Amino acid sequence: MQKLELKDFLNYRYASELAFAPDGAHAAYVVTRACEQDNGYKSALWVLDVASGESRQLTAQDGPGFFWDGPEAIVFPALRDKDDRRRADRGEPMTVLYRIALSGGEAQEWLRLPYRVRRVRRLDDGRLLMACEWKLGGPDFADMDDAAREEALKALEQERDYEVIDEIPFWMNGQGFTNKKRTRLMLCNPADGQRRFLTAPEMDVRSFDVESGRVLYAATTPTGKRAVTCAVYEQALAGGEAACLLPDGRLEVERVAYWRGEPVCLATDMARHGLNENPALYGFAGGEAVRRFYRDEEPGGNVSADARYGGGYSLRFEGEYLYYTVVRHTDTVLLRVSADGEADVLVEGEGSVDCFDVHEGRVLLCGMRGLGLQELYACEDGALRQLTHLNDGFLATRTLSTPEALTVQSDGVTIEGFVLKPVGFDPAKRYPGILDIHGGPKVAFGSVFFHEMQLWANEGYFVFFCNPRGGDGRGDAFADIRGKYGTIDYDDLMRFTDAVLARYPQLDAARLGVTGGSYGGFMTNWIIGHTDRFAAAASQRSIANWISKTNMTDIGYYFNTDQQLSTPWENHEKMWWHSPLKYADRCKTPTLFIHSDEDYRCCLAEGLQMFTALKYHGCEARLCMFRGENHELSRSGKPKHRARRLQEITDWFDGHLK
Repeated sequence: MQKLELKDFLNYRYASELAFAPDGAHAAYVVTRACEQDNGYKSALWVLDVASGESRQLTAQDGPGFFWDGPEAIVFPALRDKDDRRRADRGEPMTVLYRIALSGGEAQEWLRLPYRVRRVRRLDDGRLLMACEWKLGGPDFADMDDAAREEALKALEQERDYEVIDEIPFWMNGQGFTNKKRTRLMLCNPADGQRRFLTAPEMDVRSFDVESGRVLYAATTPTGKRAVTCAVYEQALAGGEAACLLPDGRLEVERVAYWRGEPVCLATDMARHGLNENPALYGFAGGEAVRRFYRDEEPGGNVSADARYGGGYSLRFEGEYLYYTVVRHTDTVLLRVSADGEADVLVEGEGSVDCFDVHEGRVLLCGMRGLGLQELYACEDGALRQLTHLNDGFLATRTLSTPEALTVQSDGVTIEGFVLKPVGFDPAKRYPGILDIHGGPKVAFGSVFFHEMQLWANEGYFVFFCNPRGGDGRGDAFADIRGKYGTIDYDDLMRFTDAVLARYPQLDAARLGVTGGSYGGFMTNWIIGHTDRFAAAASQRSIANWISKTNMTDIGYYFNTDQQLSTPWENHEKMWWHSPLKYADRCKTPTLFIHSDEDYRCCLAEGLQMFTALKYHGCEARLCMFRGENHELSRSGKPKHRARRLQEITDWFDGHLK
C-alpha cells in the first residue's frame, strides 16, 4: 500500500451524465480524466449494456451534453474541425453536433447551428427543442455568407478591449460577463435544418419541459436588474401566443415539468426562510400557483466532495413518480415521491448519489459508496449492484483513513461531524490537526471520499469537519441563519473542535489549523478575528466585506441582502458587524489566502481586502492568486492549478503546524 499523494486526483476517473436509451436496453455516460500534460480534462462517451452490466467506450467527446437519437445512436457536441475551433476562438457562436451509432464506426457530423446550445430535448417526431444563448444587440450569424461572417468576427475582435454593462448581474461565475445575454428556446428540424425561435430575444428562459406538442417554461425579462422570481408560460409547438400560467414576482422557480399530464413546478415563495427555503411542488390554476406538497428538503441536493466532474440528472419526473436526490444529515439518499408527497427511499446508507436516470421504474445511478470513488450501480429491490470498476483498482493501492462519526450538543442542537485520524496513527504520539469548513452555507459534509482531507490524513494530520447550523440535510429551520452569520454557526464549530480535542488526546491543541472555501472562507476569516486558538489558517475564495461583496458579485445584490437581512443603505452597520474585515485588526493567526481572478461569486477583492488588512496590522499573511480560474478551482480547475492550490495549503500548514 502506498500513501495517497497530492497528484493522485490525476488518476481518478469521473463519471457523469448517465442517461438511458429510449428503449432502456442501454445507457450512456461520460467518463472524464484530468490531464496534467494538457492542463485540462479529457472525456469519452461510454455505453452500458443494461442486461449484461458490461460497459465499453464509444467515442471521445469534446464537451458535455449528449442525447439519444433513438435507441441505437447518440448525438453529442464537438468542435473537431480546425476551422471551427478557430472561428469559435474568435467569438463566433456555434454548435456542431455529431452522431455515432452504438454499433461503432466514426462519428459523422449531423447538424450545424449558428448558436451556442446549452440544452437539447429530442421530440418524438425527431425535431429538437433547444435552449440557445442569445446576445441582445449582438450579431446573428445565422444565414450570413462568408464575407458578412468575416466582417462580424472582425467587429467582435475590436470590441474585446471593451465591456459595456447596463444591468445586474453583469457577470456570472464560470460564464464571464453576461450583460445582455439571454437563453432562448428554439425548435429545429435536423432533417431540413429549419429553425424557429419560440421565445422573444429579451426573455431569459431558466427551465423548460416539453410534452404532447406543448412546451412549458419558466422565464424572466430583465430590465436593468434580473429578478429572483420568474413567470411560467405554456405554449403550443405549432405556434400561437404563449399562455401565462403564473405572473412574475410570485415565486422563485427552480424547475418546471409536465408530470402526470399536468404542468407543475418546484418553487418557493421565500416567505418563511428566504432564498434558501426548501421548495414545494406547485400546480397551476387561474393564473396562480397551487401548492401540492412540501417536504422540507432540497430536491437535487448532495453531500460535498472534491472528486466529481460533470453533471447529470439529480431530479426526474418519470411516470407516476418524482425521483430526486436529497441530503439527509450526512448522506445522500434517492427518493421516489408520489403525487401526494409520500416518499419511498430507494437508496440510502453511507455515500452519495451523484446522478441517476430512470426508465419504467428501473434506476441506474452514479455514486460514491463508503470510501470509494465514483462507480455505476443498478438499484434492485432496495439494494445496489455495482456495474463498473472505474476506480476500485487504483484506490486499492492507497492508504485511506476511515471517517469516525462525532456529535456534539450546541445550544440544545445536535451537530454532526467526522474525524479522520492520521494514517498510521500511533496512540503514543501527538499530531497536528486541521478543521475543514464547508461552503454554502447550505451544504453538508458526509463520510464520502474527499481528496484533500485524505491527503492531509496521509500527511500525518487529524482532519475534522462538521455541519454547523446553516447547512443542508436538516430542514429549513436548521439551514436558516439569516442575520446570524458568525454567531451560532461559529459557536457550533468551536464546540465541535472542543469535542474533537476531548475525544482524541493525541491531537495537539497548540498545532491546529483551519481552512475552508466560500462560506468556509468567510468562516475562516471570521475565526481568525475572534480567536487565537488556531496556529495557522488557509482562507479560500473567501468573504471579507459584505458591503463590497453585495455590489460586486454575481449573486450579491440579492443573496447577500437576503442572508444578512440588510443592505448597505438600509443597515450598513449590521452588514459591517458581520464582515470579517471589521475584526482584521485583531488577527494574530498566520493566514494563507487562495483566490482566483475570475471568481465572480466571491470576488478577488474579498481576499485582497483581508490580506491587506492583516499585513497592515502586522499579521503574517500570504496570497496566491490563480489566473483564469473561478469559484470552482478546487473541484474543476485546471489540473496544474488544482495541484498548486493543494500544495500551497499543505506547505502552509506543514510550515506552521509541524
